[in-house]
Amino acid sequence: MPVTGRLADAVADHRAGPRPLGELPAVPGAEVSERWIPGAPGAPRVRVRIYRPAGAGAALPAVVWIHGGGFVLGNVDSVHHSAAQAALFAPAVVVAVSYRLAPEDPFPAGLDDCWAALEWTAGNAAEIGADPGRLAVAGASSGGCLAAGLTLLARDRGGPALVFQHLSTPVLDDRLETDSMAAFTDTPIWNRRLAQESWELYLGGRAELPAHAAPARAADLGGLPPAYLSTAGLDPLRDEGLLYGLRLARAGVPVEVHNFPGAYHAFGGWAGGPEQDGDAPHRVALEHLTALRRGLHAGGPGAI
Repeated sequence: MPVTGRLADAVADHRAGPRPLGELPAVPGAEVSERWIPGAPGAPRVRVRIYRPAGAGAALPAVVWIHGGGFVLGNVDSVHHSAAQAALFAPAVVVAVSYRLAPEDPFPAGLDDCWAALEWTAGNAAEIGADPGRLAVAGASSGGCLAAGLTLLARDRGGPALVFQHLSTPVLDDRLETDSMAAFTDTPIWNRRLAQESWELYLGGRAELPAHAAPARAADLGGLPPAYLSTAGLDPLRDEGLLYGLRLARAGVPVEVHNFPGAYHAFGGWAGGPEQDGDAPHRVALEHLTALRRGLHAGGPGAI
């Protein structure tokens, strides 16, 4: 399908493959490695980048870490700092995924790559120093859509078992019918027009849409792992996130939902580490990291 509009301009201007590890800034205390893992049957291999605390002894929880970018931008470089910080703070083994992007590879290519990473992480936990009994998914924006889709697939396919899902300002609903989607038509970073274009590129004109493509369409959210979900008050995605959190709670899923009033989409929820607490983005990063640590180590949202 033709690529038009501002999102397409971003694709043309900002597409690039991940840089070699040696060109990335080092994160003190983190060990970083890369693998090419098997993809779905008939699909290309998938590039993953693995982060873990240096010198960690016992097996750690593992998190499949999924970058955002409107389904059309980004790679593991996009989350290099946040993935390393999560590995150190949780602590955990973080497996960041470079999945295929639309429009060249529309749904289900990206989700298939993330599923391949989830299965590989579960099946190779001992090799990467992870505990297969403490496996989670995390994603921001469109990465949140893919992470939520993985939880539905894992439930419906009988595993891998997940103990936690972390969804940061997630994209969840292609129908674009919420009040916040109608209200925020020209907001910075993300707005209704960009959301519509993103979904069109990602779905590629599919007539039939399974729930794991747009998780808000799922009729049943029961049996999903405990969740942390954040939204931003001036984000067109706000209401679909809040509604999804409410539906999780009604389905009996332990869930913590935090709306950040006055914030735009992607306002910096993973922007900094816990040692930098001088402004709002870093305080939000600390909350996100703390929620992840609780979910991995202490029984889910709200646990201490």
